[in-house]
Amino acid sequence: QVQLVESGGGLVRPGESLRLSCTASGFLSRYYTFAWFRQAPGKEREAVLCINNSDGITFYADSVKGRFTISRDNVKNEVYLQMSSLKPEDTALYYCAVATNYYCSNYVSDMRSWGQGTQVTVSS
Repeated sequence: QVQLVESGGGLVRPGESLRLSCTASGFLSRYYTFAWFRQAPGKEREAVLCINNSDGITFYADSVKGRFTISRDNVKNEVYLQMSSLKPEDTALYYCAVATNYYCSNYVSDMRSWGQGTQVTVSS
């Protein structure tokens, strides 16, 4: 059974950092493409970053370039979202997803499985 569990969210002040983790179970993550999405209140879910099974990285949110990065540890079966210089507009529920195909995509419909989400709130 494919399962994704996110962790690491919380309340931080502007300018601070957080690292989100996504722990996969039921399959070997090394063969799959993962993406981080986020959804702010009243807004649609949007793709943030994606890492394919060759460790190629695609940014989908221009606002996070230079501040966020994605990585993976295939031994631990985990994927990470390192966020720095956080801004109030980064406040959202962050989701980890595994893609149906091996290429990166920013479409919700291209994801085969989702985690439950972890809340990130940036506020002074």
